[in-house]
Amino acid sequence: MTRRTKKTIIWTVSIILAGILGYGTYYVSSIYNGLQGLQKKGEASPFREIEKVDAKAPEPPKWEGTEPVNILLMGVDARGFEEGEIPRSDSMLVASIDPVKKKMYLFSILRDTYTEIPGHGSNRINTAVTHGPKTAMKAVGDLLGIPIQYYVYTDFQGFIKLVDSVGGVDFYVEKDMKYSSKADKNEYDIDLKQGMQHLDGNKALQYVRFRYDKMGDFTRTERQRELLKAVAKKMQTTTSIMKLPDILNAVSPYIDTNMDVNDMWKLANVGYQSKMKGSEQVPPMKLLVEANIGGAAVLTVRDPQTLKDYIQEVLNAPEPEPKTGGSGDKKAGGSETETGNSSGKGKTSSGSSSPSQEN
Repeated sequence: MTRRTKKTIIWTVSIILAGILGYGTYYVSSIYNGLQGLQKKGEASPFREIEKVDAKAPEPPKWEGTEPVNILLMGVDARGFEEGEIPRSDSMLVASIDPVKKKMYLFSILRDTYTEIPGHGSNRINTAVTHGPKTAMKAVGDLLGIPIQYYVYTDFQGFIKLVDSVGGVDFYVEKDMKYSSKADKNEYDIDLKQGMQHLDGNKALQYVRFRYDKMGDFTRTERQRELLKAVAKKMQTTTSIMKLPDILNAVSPYIDTNMDVNDMWKLANVGYQSKMKGSEQVPPMKLLVEANIGGAAVLTVRDPQTLKDYIQEVLNAPEPEPKTGGSGDKKAGGSETETGNSSGKGKTSSGSSSPSQEN
């Protein structure tokens, strides 16, 4: 090998390494900036008009990184609201992650659940966020009997952008779904056909919003859990990880959270290593009582302490013993465990025919 050839090889390798290092630096800095933009402060915060009210609520507990962490996910329908106004939660879910056991659980909370809103009397749980995110975290934490350390807040557009930014999801729609409303100029009409299909952001939103059937909000909360699990699985793919700067840039304007960048790095690492182990409706059907309070139809909890015990049973359930039977074994019905109905094939977490309550 000549000296000139050696120099050429050295220069080529050096250029390649410099390119890799440069891209790596750009990638990391882009992710850092994208994560930093998710936490809104001051005039950029959607809660700026009620910060003084929310300041009276207790501060959320600090997550040290080794104990279970619970994140309140709140989605709102901001149509028709003025800048700075906070609508009631259209959906409320809690993601619970155990960093030691590497397990994740997803709880969807029925929005008509009547409970104590700290500092504001009793009301439906979906009104809590109108008093601020700390108030919402405290209300949900008290209801479930677990500490809520973080929240993530978004609206319809944020959900659409998230699904689109990961390239949509392949998902089984368990039945035809159709709903039309002239009130919002048909902007959010629902028109889905039964079957396996690719859902973009708009169609995914239609799927998680649909509640115009016999089981109403009960089956809707299950659909929300199943769709979110499909999106989370898609985000763990190599393609999505490589596109993370673009994903963060797309969703950042529509998301607010109390997590700082260090919190997000830790949670991302724990979440990537963890496996979804359960998906439940809260409160479960056996603890729900339909009631009329102040002229409003609400859902009360039969025994608040039993609900807290139920949450602990789910979170601390022993690992099922490996099956030794044939490959045709099916998962039992009832609660959804071991990621439950990941294809979204219409399985409900209850056989009750109680109708959903309207806002």
